[in-house]
Amino acid sequence: MAASTKRLMKLREDRGRVIQASRAIIDEAERSAEGLSDEQRAKLDELHTQQDKLRADVELEERQIELERQAAELELNKGKGGDDDLERVATLDDAGAPRVIDLRSHPRAQPNYRRAFNRALIGGVRALTEGELRAMQAGSDAEGGYLIAPVQMVQGLLKNLDNLVFIRGKATKFQLTSAAKLGQVTLDTDMDDADWTTELATGNEDTALRLGRRDMETNPFAKRVKISRTLLRMTGDSAEGLVRQRLEYKFGVTEEKAYLAGSGVGQPLGLFTAHANGISTGRDVSTGNTTTAIQGDGLIEAKYSLKSPYWARAEWLFHRDAVKQISKLKDGDGQYLWQPGLQAGQPDRLLSFPLNVSEYVPNTFTTGLYVGMLGDFSFYWVVDSLELQIQVLLELYAETNQNGYIGLKEGDGAPVLEEAFARVKLA
Repeated sequence: MAASTKRLMKLREDRGRVIQASRAIIDEAERSAEGLSDEQRAKLDELHTQQDKLRADVELEERQIELERQAAELELNKGKGGDDDLERVATLDDAGAPRVIDLRSHPRAQPNYRRAFNRALIGGVRALTEGELRAMQAGSDAEGGYLIAPVQMVQGLLKNLDNLVFIRGKATKFQLTSAAKLGQVTLDTDMDDADWTTELATGNEDTALRLGRRDMETNPFAKRVKISRTLLRMTGDSAEGLVRQRLEYKFGVTEEKAYLAGSGVGQPLGLFTAHANGISTGRDVSTGNTTTAIQGDGLIEAKYSLKSPYWARAEWLFHRDAVKQISKLKDGDGQYLWQPGLQAGQPDRLLSFPLNVSEYVPNTFTTGLYVGMLGDFSFYWVVDSLELQIQVLLELYAETNQNGYIGLKEGDGAPVLEEAFARVKLA
């Protein structure tokens, strides 16, 4: 842990020096009547590439430190029950009624279930007894060989997805049984303000209030992975964690793309998808930007288009190509709008709000396209099924001495309050 912390400090210091070098070039060019020379521009691009790589390295090192901390915690708790990561969760039953499940007493959280599931991952369903197979069968999918994963595997996958995927880490999350729906009340049309009136009068009649409902339900998506049988035999009881590790990344990428740009049809509704049931075009802000680039005035317009009650939890979200543009912008006093976080626990900031980077934010800088947003991401709701289904493929990859696994997960997501977001758009 100490070595990782030292590496993290050095990475932050290296990033700080690169940023200072970049800004020295910009400042020098501004003092010159000729502006940026071709040589300076090339050097600036090189430095930005270095800075972006160092930022990614910092994030990876921070994640590694957290994994090491979790591993040390697990080692410390070894022999104390093994299920300290499980908890009581609020969910809905198949009729949509709320209920609380104590995951520690869940049938699929018991040691016998987990041991049997690990045997199935290594040897397939033929490694199970008839009773174990019945307990693990995933409803009508059983004929296809699907097994329901232990609760610990599901919870661990969801927890690590929260760390891998930006939106999940900030969103409000719910867990549903596979047949349940989560109904979200929407305010389709609001009423006018109240009237100042006399003691006996009741104000003007207003019939404009209209409430709607949006149903969120779990939509399936799947991924296939292959793992060496030799490696599986070596891992033994840890086969569950190995399969989960590979599925985490594959599911994470799919979900992040959908949370940002999904159509809402058979998949989540994305933040950058203009939609009446999500964030409409009324929350787009293009004033102050050009047709090809983000400008400081445009960012200020976006900030002040967001009502101040949302500022406490608001954060920016851009692609790294957009951050490259933003890092060169200054305010009227010559101060840079973007301030890198060079101390432990401090994020990069833009106009006083934390700035986040995702590879899946739109990054085509052309007239009328989205290039980022500011918002309170807790008003993006994510819905997960409590069930994760795994199909073991023993024979298909026998020639390469591998087992195949098809993971089937179900989930949904959507923004539920559009006024909590401001989308940055080019003019």
